Amino acid sequence: MRVEIWSDIACPWCYVGKARFEKALAAFAHRDDVEVVHRSFELDPGRAKGDVEPVLGLLAKKYGMSEEQARAGEANLATQAAGEGLPYRAEGRDHGGTFDLHRLLQLAKERGRQAELLDLFYRANFAEERSVFADADEYLVELAVEAGLAEDEVRTVLGDPAAFADEVRADEREAAELGVSGVPFFVIDRRYGVSGAQPAELFSQALTQAWGERSPLTVLSDGDACGPEGCEVPAR
Repeated sequence: MRVEIWSDIACPWCYVGKARFEKALAAFAHRDDVEVVHRSFELDPGRAKGDVEPVLGLLAKKYGMSEEQARAGEANLATQAAGEGLPYRAEGRDHGGTFDLHRLLQLAKERGRQAELLDLFYRANFAEERSVFADADEYLVELAVEAGLAEDEVRTVLGDPAAFADEVRADEREAAELGVSGVPFFVIDRRYGVSGAQPAELFSQALTQAWGERSPLTVLSDGDACGPEGCEVPAR
C-alpha cells in the first residue's frame, strides 16, 4: 500500500502532521508493506529566491492580526510540536521560497535519501537558529551532504534552476488535479485523503480501513504463461 504526502518545509502543520502520521504507521500491523512517498507543494510559489522575511511579520500581514496574536499562534504551535517530541522555535524564525528545497528533495528521492533530507530540512527550519532561507545555498549543501548526498551533485542542482524543476511542478499539478488546496495532505492507496495534521488515531483508522478495503486482483482470463517452475511446453 502506498501513502503519498504533499507538504512544504515552510509549513509547521506539515512538520507536526508528519510526526503524528509516523506514530500511527509505527503501530500499524502492516507497516512493512506501506510505501511512503513525499510530494512537493509550495505554499508560496511566487516568492523569489532571496525574498526572506520574519515569520511573525508575515503572519500579521497575511492574516490581518497583530504581532502579539501571531506570537501567540506560534507559541501554540510550539506546544503542539512539543506534544509530538519535536523542537520548535516560536520566535526568531524567517520565511522564504522553498522551490530549491523541493528540487533537492527530488534529487534525494532519486538517490534513496528523501526521508533523511526532509527530516533535516524540517529540523533546520523549525528548530535551528540558522536560516535555510537567508543562509541559502551553503546551508542547504551542508544539510544535503549530512543526509547522504554527494556535495558536487547537490551544488550542480542548486546551480541549475531547471534541475528537477519539472518533477516539482509535476507533483504540484497532480495536487491540483486531486483538489489539494492546503498541506499536509495524505493520500492513502489512492483511496482516501486525509487533510491536515490530524491526531495519530485518525491516521491509524485511515490506514486500517484502506488496508482492509484493498481489492484482490480480478483475473479476466487465463492463458498460457510461465511460472516459478518454468514454462510448460505444449505437446505436439
